[in-house]
Amino acid sequence: MRAFVVALAMIGCVMDASLIATLIERFDAPDVDALVLMGSYARGTANRYSDIDLTRFTTAHGLHRARVFQGLIADQLVVVNDLGAAAVEEIFAQPEVTSSYLIGLRLGRPLQDRNGTFARLQERAHAFAWDATMQAKANAWASEDLAGWSEDMRKGIAGLADNDPGRLLNARFACTWGLSRIMQVQRGVLLASDNDFYAAVAEAVGRDSEWVRLRHIAFGIAKADGRPPTLQEQVVAGLRLYGVTATLLAPILRPEDQLLITQTVELIHHSLDTRAELSAI
Repeated sequence: MRAFVVALAMIGCVMDASLIATLIERFDAPDVDALVLMGSYARGTANRYSDIDLTRFTTAHGLHRARVFQGLIADQLVVVNDLGAAAVEEIFAQPEVTSSYLIGLRLGRPLQDRNGTFARLQERAHAFAWDATMQAKANAWASEDLAGWSEDMRKGIAGLADNDPGRLLNARFACTWGLSRIMQVQRGVLLASDNDFYAAVAEAVGRDSEWVRLRHIAFGIAKADGRPPTLQEQVVAGLRLYGVTATLLAPILRPEDQLLITQTVELIHHSLDTRAELSAI
């Protein structure tokens, strides 16, 4: 009863009391240390299309991270994830996890918090600082990931040569979401919502930068000659974006990644120069 009263006091203004009680009754369990409302309802920005995001911080043996429910309750989409102790520690230690989940910890609203488990986590989240050690980890992750996307850059080159939609779509994903994610982590962009991803990364890199201009085209948002860019034009912009990303990250690239990244950039330049020459004939 006390848990319900506390939860209602904290979030009653954004969620119906009967629904709060239903969620606690259905998803609380003996091995759940804390049942926490996350996402738009926790931030107070929910609308009629928003889902209810719940995270159960659990002591279940061996659990890392797991989706335990996704469905309708009282005509609202509810998504419930379990988070084990190891997964929680990753939020504070791995920059690719920190960048997506730390703000969620800061803004979460507990429906149940046995022994103050979540309160302590939240204090820790508020005290967290992106220090030199975390930045070094972020740099290493970004370097490795940029090298990892080299395969998809080659798919893009082949897709342009053969007009292969499958390869072009794979390359477009890598050039847009993949490269954006690299810059998010390397620049230490902490997201409150994945809906902020596009704008927040642009702000971190520089809204008037060549990187952002090319990304606009690669995502199909900016127009090319007054019209929406074709898939081929999006991939061409994305391939160029890979080269600009490599230049921006040049000071932090790991020696073991540099050769592959450099060769990929050279291959991109050669293929696009050849493509331009052929189109001019």
